[in-house]
Amino acid sequence: MSTENEGTAVPADPTAPSAPPTPPVPPTPPVEAVTEKTAEAPAPAPAPAPAPAPAAEPATVATPMAPPPPAPPAVPAAAPAAATAAAGDGGWPPPPPAVPAWGAPLPPAPHAPEAPRKRTGGIVAAVLVAALVAGGVGGGIGYWAAERGDGGGTGSTTVSSGEAPASFKRDPGTVAAVAAKALPSVVTIQAKSGGTQGESEGGTGTGFVYDQEGHIVTNNHVVASAADGGTLSVTFSDGKTYDAEVVGRAQGYDVAVLKLKSAPKGLKPLPLGNSDQVAVGDSTIAIGAPFGLSNTVTTGIISAKNRPVASGDGSGGGNSYMSALQTDASINPGNSGGPLLDASGAVIGINSAIQSTGSGFGQSQAGSIGLGFAIPVNQAKNVAQQLIKTGKPVYPVIGATVNMTEQGEGATIASQGTGGTASVTPNGPAAKAGLKAGDVITGFGGHAIDSGPTLISEIWTHKPGDAVKITYERDGKASTATVTLGERTGDS
Repeated sequence: MSTENEGTAVPADPTAPSAPPTPPVPPTPPVEAVTEKTAEAPAPAPAPAPAPAPAAEPATVATPMAPPPPAPPAVPAAAPAAATAAAGDGGWPPPPPAVPAWGAPLPPAPHAPEAPRKRTGGIVAAVLVAALVAGGVGGGIGYWAAERGDGGGTGSTTVSSGEAPASFKRDPGTVAAVAAKALPSVVTIQAKSGGTQGESEGGTGTGFVYDQEGHIVTNNHVVASAADGGTLSVTFSDGKTYDAEVVGRAQGYDVAVLKLKSAPKGLKPLPLGNSDQVAVGDSTIAIGAPFGLSNTVTTGIISAKNRPVASGDGSGGGNSYMSALQTDASINPGNSGGPLLDASGAVIGINSAIQSTGSGFGQSQAGSIGLGFAIPVNQAKNVAQQLIKTGKPVYPVIGATVNMTEQGEGATIASQGTGGTASVTPNGPAAKAGLKAGDVITGFGGHAIDSGPTLISEIWTHKPGDAVKITYERDGKASTATVTLGERTGDS
């Protein structure tokens, strides 16, 4: 029983006509290989009218995510039948020279033009791997490719198009335009606990600029480890890093506000939208640092509204509750605290939790499966303003303890509260509305209630003092009442 605030080629065989014996031709020294291709099949000795031997086909590169494996040594093609017979009779002409070791293809027959070679697969794979491992390697690879392309000449390696525009501007409202405008106001947060050196813990999350004074809004679970004696740093998209401190945290809402210790001038707060006006199907843009990859932009839609979600920070503390905006924009650990934007670039939510197969809600999942949840910005704005003003959260309450384990039949008011106290606070909001232990609350403010967590999620979308209509059942009979919400200050 819980209280209401718990919560992834084979070379072609060359064919050539029989040729009369000719003087021996010494084998050509091997040439060092520089491409990731199978060795070319050796050409037969020059003949009066030989047909050029086709060049070997490049080996297929399986994936650009890792360096392609070396191709096996090329197997020499079978010699023509006539030549074989001659060699067997008199030992002339001699057999073709042995195929050199991997990476040293023989040159083509004299006067036979080399067939075009396909380099795209190997070059692209190498460039992609270089981009992931070390960007500086790219220049060397580009120069090597150019040298191979012009036969070692000194021609220009630059390719240009006279028809390309001098600058390409993205139209307002496109994802690129929205992201370009929002990224300078989104930050990556590094949090470290106050443990001794080598023992401190922490993580990476996201936040966004709330005002020009240097306040940053994020999730509570992003900064919780550094809240007591730890350190916080905030890095902007331009790479500049600033120290920050916690202004206030609201565990139940999973919202926290930081402030830069030395805020730079010219901060641009992200505009706040209206989460109440969001509709299912609306486009969404999420910005964050999934798995530490800062300034990552993903897109999707609003796939549901008013989704009751209970999430924890994995520390064993109390849960947070939200009547969330559900989105299929890819959200992963590290996106927490980052903004969920609408098509205009306004913040409509704070990305807070995900769900993946085999796990519950929270931030311990392996990755996104298209089920992400964001705190509606209208609620987050109220909480942030309160934290900036007083440093403490204020929660609306109904003054009753409800069962947090039962689901499907509503939120049942428990028979008694924590520690044997009354489940309905005397003279509290619920008591004044006539509610009693055993009553099952089935509706709150026009929303269906199927469990205790759902009820708390809906209550916390309101403010203390709001009068809300509720529907409840007592002894199988449905009734309605109006509850004027009370308040509780701080987390407990």
